[in-house]
Amino acid sequence: MRDHFEIRDGDVAGRIGELTVPRAGVTVETPALLPVINPNIVTVSPARLESEFGAQILITNSYIIHKNDDLHEEALDVGLHEMLDFGGAIMTDSGSFQLAEYGDITVTTREILQFQYDIGTDIGTPVDIPTPPDVPREQAERELAVTEEALQDAEDVDTGEMLVNAPVQGSTYPDLREEAGRAAYETDLDVFPIGAVVPLMNSYRYDDMVDVVAGAKRGLGRDAPIHLFGAGHPMMFALAVAMGCDLFDSAAYALYARDGRYLTVRGTEHLEDLDYLPCSCPICTSHSPDELRAADETEQERLLAEHNLHVSFEELHRVKQAIRSGNLLELVEERARSHPAMLDGYRALLEYTDQLEREDPVSKGSFFYLSEESAFRPEVRRHHDRLARLDATGTVLLTQGGTPKSDQFDATWRVVPPFGPFPRALSETYPLTAEVPDRTDRAAYEMAAEGVARLAAENPETTFVLAHDGWPESALERVPDDVTTESIHGVSPDNDDETA
Repeated sequence: MRDHFEIRDGDVAGRIGELTVPRAGVTVETPALLPVINPNIVTVSPARLESEFGAQILITNSYIIHKNDDLHEEALDVGLHEMLDFGGAIMTDSGSFQLAEYGDITVTTREILQFQYDIGTDIGTPVDIPTPPDVPREQAERELAVTEEALQDAEDVDTGEMLVNAPVQGSTYPDLREEAGRAAYETDLDVFPIGAVVPLMNSYRYDDMVDVVAGAKRGLGRDAPIHLFGAGHPMMFALAVAMGCDLFDSAAYALYARDGRYLTVRGTEHLEDLDYLPCSCPICTSHSPDELRAADETEQERLLAEHNLHVSFEELHRVKQAIRSGNLLELVEERARSHPAMLDGYRALLEYTDQLEREDPVSKGSFFYLSEESAFRPEVRRHHDRLARLDATGTVLLTQGGTPKSDQFDATWRVVPPFGPFPRALSETYPLTAEVPDRTDRAAYEMAAEGVARLAAENPETTFVLAHDGWPESALERVPDDVTTESIHGVSPDNDDETA
C-alpha cells in the first residue's frame, strides 16, 4: 500500500483523494490541476496561482533550469520554492519532453533526479521515453524497456522525502500500457504519470486515450495516484477522472492565451470570433470581447490565461462535486455531447463497464437515463449480474406495470428498461429508482431484454411471462423462447403507483 495517497470518495473509477507530499509539507486534494510554469516565460505568477486560483501544486521543467546557467545557479542557491515564490507542492519534469521533441538530452536519470533533489523539488521525474502513438510495436517495446530501466535507476537514487514519478509508456498498445503499469507499480516509486497522450488529445482521439488509460489502470493498483501527463483542456477532465486519473497538468492555459484562444468546457474559441463572453469569471465579468481585443499583446495574453485558468479550476470543482453527489457519469455524458470526438471517448469508456464496475460504488445519487449510452453504464451490468442472487420460483410475471386478468402467478416482478426485471421490494433501491424517459430508446429495451434472458438462464425451472409495453422486435428477439411474451395492454392496470 502507498500510504501517501488516500481515497476519500469515489464514483465510477473517479475518486476524491489526498496526496501527501512530505517534502512540501502539504496534502493535495485530488483531482488536482498542476499549472505548468515555464521558468523563462511566466504568464501568471506562481504566487497568484496559489493565492487567487487555489493551486495546491504546480509543475515546472528541471531540465530547462539545469541547462540555463542563471536559473541553475539561482535554483541551487535559494531553492525552487523561493525562486518561484510558491508555497505548495512542486513537481518537476526531467527533460523527457525535450528528448521526444529533439531526439537527445545531456542528462541521465540519476543526474537529473539528483539535481531535482538538490533544488528542492517535491515530486521528481526520471528520464523516460515518451513513445508517440501508432509507432511499430517493436519500437514501443524497445523504448518501454528503456523507460523501465530508468525506473530501476530512479529506485537507486537517494531522494529522501522527495516523491518520484514512475511514468507508464507503451504507445497505443493497451497490453503494453498494462505491462508498463504493472512494472511501474512493482517499484517503490510514488506517482504514476501516463505519458505520451498529448498527440492523442491534440488530434481529438479521445477514444484511443481511453484505451490507453484503461490499459494502464489494469496494471496499476487502486492506491496508485495517476497523472495524465499533458492533459490540460477542461472539456476532457470529467472523462479522464471517470477513468481514474487524479492529476492533470496544463500548459494550455498559457499556450492558448498566447494564440488568442479562449477555453470553455465545450471546446476552444478564438477571441476574434466572440461577440459575447460565455463565462462569469472575474475576467469575463469585467471585460467585453472588444476590450480584450483592444488590449496590448502582453495584457491580452495575461487576461486570457487567467480566464483559461478560472475555467479549468471551475471544471475540476464541478467534477469533484459530481463525484461527491454520485452523478459523475451524467457530467461525462453532458460533456460528451459537446463534440463528436468526446462522444467517441464516452462510448469507449463504456466498453470497459466490467473494469469500471469493480470500482463504482454500489449505492449513490440518482441514475438519470439520458441517452442510449446510459444503457451500458456499470450499474446496469451490476444489476444483471446480481439477478443470480434473487429467488424466482413457480410461475412469475415480469411486467412493466400491469397484472394479469387471471391471477395465476406465484409472483409479479417489475420490469424497467434498461435494467430489466426485479422484485417489487427492490423498487426503492439504487439504481432501480432511476429517472427514465417515457420515450424509451431501443438500447434500453434491448438491455432490459438481456436482463430477462439472464434471469431465465439462472432459473431454468421457473416459468416466466413477460408483459411488455410495445418493445421493438430487436429487443423481443433477445428474450428466450421459453419466456412467454404478451403486450401489457392485455393485462389489467396495476393497483400500486410505484414508478421507476
